[in-house]
Amino acid sequence: MGRTAYQHYIPPVNFGYVENDLYRCGQPNELNFPFMEKLGLRCIVWLAPEEPNQNVMNFVDDQEIELHHLGVLESGNASDPITEDMILEAFNLILDKKNHPMVIMCNIGRHRTGTVVGCLRKLQRWNLASIFEEYRRFAGPKVRILNEQFIELFDTDLVRIPVDPPEWL
Repeated sequence: MGRTAYQHYIPPVNFGYVENDLYRCGQPNELNFPFMEKLGLRCIVWLAPEEPNQNVMNFVDDQEIELHHLGVLESGNASDPITEDMILEAFNLILDKKNHPMVIMCNIGRHRTGTVVGCLRKLQRWNLASIFEEYRRFAGPKVRILNEQFIELFDTDLVRIPVDPPEWL
């Protein structure tokens, strides 16, 4: 009886489906690349201040994925709160269907990614209780009240909605 070789598909830390062709996660490692490859990504929105590691950069090059490093838009360290400018720049990419499928990511996929997704949920008119439940599910015990406050106070009127937005908006 012959043995069939099985490919294991292991998602990155804090991987989640946000909407059709829109995902979230922390920085993947080599074990996650076969899974990530199956997503057929066109674009990665990278929110951490530092560059992704070299293995991720090699994966992005090999897969011809467009990487947008938005974390460099702000000065400071990884624990600084995300800025309004970074959220708006992320939305310019996220709401442009030609960038899909795409993934939003930072180092762990917890705080910066969670804040961007929380602001997207607000733009989708989710109620705050549901937005915070999703944020907390990914943040675990490391919830940052400042991020929740940022989401609550985020002014969705600042977001430019494209003429042909994704169907989930």
